[in-house]
Amino acid sequence: MNWKEVCENRALQDLPFKIELNERGQVVMSPASNRHGRFQMLIGLMLGAHVQSGEIISECSIETKKGVRVADVVWASDGFIQKNGYETPYLAAPELCVEITSPSNSKEEIKEKVGLYLAGGAKEVWVCDDEGKLSFYGKRGRLKKSRLIPEFPGEI
Repeated sequence: MNWKEVCENRALQDLPFKIELNERGQVVMSPASNRHGRFQMLIGLMLGAHVQSGEIISECSIETKKGVRVADVVWASDGFIQKNGYETPYLAAPELCVEITSPSNSKEEIKEKVGLYLAGGAKEVWVCDDEGKLSFYGKRGRLKKSRLIPEFPGEI
């Protein structure tokens, strides 16, 4: 199955799950929670207050070397949007990708997503834990704070 087929499949619409595709084209679903949705919205709103340009997108599908992953929140520069528009899925990761952990996520899964987004072109990946604490990652590993948006707080 490819991402276009997933998006057009009526049986997969309106599910209370986040849907991704693994490297074998299999649909992977994660249950949605209100806490997760709250953090997603807060991060998006806070990003909007800290950036002057570009686009903030929630549930952003990105083609990776291990299938389509869906970042909870991304910030894409004006240049990224001019180049890629709103293509679904993006063939490259926007500059900033944010993952919000869920109880169903393993540490290995989150570490893999961080690596996939960075390998796909993201300059930074942020991970928000279930307490609202943010961890920042760049190509060389964990960062003390964001380099893209240094004034962004480390906690929601």
